[in-house]
Amino acid sequence: MGRLLARVTERGVLAQVRHVSPVPPRAARGLVGRVYGQLVRDFGMAAPPVLLHSPAPEVLAAGWMMLRESLLSGGVAARVVKEVVATEVSAANACPYCVDVHRATLLGLRGHDDPRYAPVAAWARSTGGGRAATEPPPALDAELVAVAVTFHYLNRMVAVFLGDSPLPPEVPRRARGPALRVFGRLMRPAARRTIPPGESLPLLPAADLPPDLAWAGSGPLAGAFARASAAIEAAGRRSVPAPVRELVTRRLAAWDGAPPARARVTEATAELPPGLRPAATLALLTALAPYQVHDATIAACRSAQGGGHDDRSLIELTSWASLSAARRTAEDQPAPLAAGTPSPADTPSPVKASSVERTNP
Repeated sequence: MGRLLARVTERGVLAQVRHVSPVPPRAARGLVGRVYGQLVRDFGMAAPPVLLHSPAPEVLAAGWMMLRESLLSGGVAARVVKEVVATEVSAANACPYCVDVHRATLLGLRGHDDPRYAPVAAWARSTGGGRAATEPPPALDAELVAVAVTFHYLNRMVAVFLGDSPLPPEVPRRARGPALRVFGRLMRPAARRTIPPGESLPLLPAADLPPDLAWAGSGPLAGAFARASAAIEAAGRRSVPAPVRELVTRRLAAWDGAPPARARVTEATAELPPGLRPAATLALLTALAPYQVHDATIAACRSAQGGGHDDRSLIELTSWASLSAARRTAEDQPAPLAAGTPSPADTPSPVKASSVERTNP
């Protein structure tokens, strides 16, 4: 089903990506081809939020690895609860594209309206840079923190490189609801399938887990985030000038979670040489207010004095800024239970995957 859906939707998903030219699935080779193969097999289709990374193969692998090992692979947390987190984080970040995709997927899963998920939803909505999160739900698992961090990352990349909806613009407003329900039914078989953890890890070399990602614990989840963060940090060193990285890091450290006014971003970049300001503007906006990235922002980066950015370096710059902000959102989270840790005996846990959810066809 996944390969058929991928073939049917290939032209449409490529057309959704703006500012860069993604590698067409039929032309994918090497690392890009391996990622695409896993994506279609495990997610059910060639999803544009992953495909948009393809001009930078290592970053593509990193983004896919975080998504697969947090949201898709089997573990302690049930897929339905992970989709609750993905949907609520996307809503908090005002990312309508991701809200549409993951709400449609969520509605196709058994138990999506279970009231016991309300504390998880409230916690997910409250996560954000510099904001005090809502009290975490009982038995909060590292997998749920991983899903939240992944979607704080993906929401930013989607806001920059995709539109507001996974549906084609010619779909009338009155038909959006039925179309999304059809989409949810198409995604249901893949969402109900158990995906073995760890199969994406060979895509990137092993790396040490940074201290700020210690919440990932150990095992495949930690391995995925260690490898992905190392790849994206290396991409940042290639494509984000050191003064820009330093500026973004300082601003993120002082970030209170509120999106800055465009004038504040302009003021912040004034300390840099003129040739670095376009890259700094794009990096700061991606991290702090991605909806403010416009065509002119990208055009200024491409034509910057001293060497503009091509497709690969645009993806590497925005990926580094997005993950830097996403990592910031988890800094104030309490230490979650490590994967596989049982919840307290006296606290019924709504987040554990049941045998029914693992085997439901």
